[in-house]
Amino acid sequence: MFDSALGEIMAQTGNRRTTVHGRTVTTTMRRTLRREAPTTIGLLTDEQDFAAMRRYRTFTFDDHRVYLEQVEALLKALTAQGVHTTLTLFDPEEYAQYCTEAGIAPDTPAGRSRFTAEIAACGATVPYDGQPLDTLIPVLVGRAVRRATWEYATMLLAGLGDCADCGQDIGHAAFDRASHLVERTLEAAGPGIHHLVCSTPTDHDQLLAALHTDRATAGAVLLDSSEGAEFVSVLAVGIALESHGGVVLRTSTPGAPDRVHGWRLSRGSLAPLTAGEVFSAYCTDADTGEPVAPESGVEYCAGFDIGADEPEQHH
Repeated sequence: MFDSALGEIMAQTGNRRTTVHGRTVTTTMRRTLRREAPTTIGLLTDEQDFAAMRRYRTFTFDDHRVYLEQVEALLKALTAQGVHTTLTLFDPEEYAQYCTEAGIAPDTPAGRSRFTAEIAACGATVPYDGQPLDTLIPVLVGRAVRRATWEYATMLLAGLGDCADCGQDIGHAAFDRASHLVERTLEAAGPGIHHLVCSTPTDHDQLLAALHTDRATAGAVLLDSSEGAEFVSVLAVGIALESHGGVVLRTSTPGAPDRVHGWRLSRGSLAPLTAGEVFSAYCTDADTGEPVAPESGVEYCAGFDIGADEPEQHH
C-alpha cells in the first residue's frame, strides 16, 4: 500500500539539521537521496478488493473513490519530488496467504508495504508518468492478466514431461515449435503493423495472447521480449496439447485496407483458414453466436501458407 510513502512526504517539512557520526545532515540531503529511491504502490483497483481490506483496523479508508483520489494525489506529490513511481495490483486474498506463510501480522502498514515490494519484484507493474489514474488502471489490469496467463501456460508446459518415444522435453519442443511458427508467420506477412491473437483452450480455461509488431521493412523479425514470450507460450500450449485453437493476424499498411488472415491449430502446425472461415470467425459474436457487422475498410483473407516443416509427434 502507500502508508509509508505518504507519511514520509508529510514529514518532509523545513530544513532541519541533525548530526550523524559527527557530520551535519540536512533534510535537503535526504530529499536528494529520496529522489533516487523508487516507490511502488499496491493499488486496490475495484470495490470488492477494497471492501476486503476494510477488515483491517489500520486500513483507514472507508470510501473507494476517496481512496483512489488520495492515491492519485500521492502519485502527483512523489512525481513533483522527482521520485520514480510504479503501480502494481494489490490482491487481498494473496496478501492474507502471504502473511500466513511469512508469519507476519497482516493488520500493519509494514506488512502491506512488504507484500507490495514482493509482488512488484515478480509481478506486473506500470510506471506512473502523470497519466490520470482511470487510464492507468485498465493498463495495469490487462498487464496483470497477461502475466497470469503466461505463468499458467509456462506451468502447463513444464508439467508435460518427456516424450515416451524420443525422450525429448515436450514443453520445450512445443515452445521451440511455436517460436518458429510465429517467426515464419510474420516473415510471410511482410512489412506492416501486425497484430496477432492466439486462442488456445485448456481443460480449465481459454488462454488468449496478443502480439504487436511493426515491420517497416522485410528484414528480420524482432519481437518484444515479454509480449513475445507470452504469445509463444500460449501457442506452445496448443501445440503440445494438440488443442483446437487458432491464430488471427491483422495487418495495417499505409494507404490500404487492413487485411485479416486466420489459421487453425492442426497436429502441431497452423493450417490456413479460407476467406469465408475468417469472415465467419471475425463477424460472429463469441458469446452469443449472433452475426456481427463487418468492419469498414477491412479485407477478410484466407490464411497464407507459412511453409513450416512438419513437426515431430510427441506422446
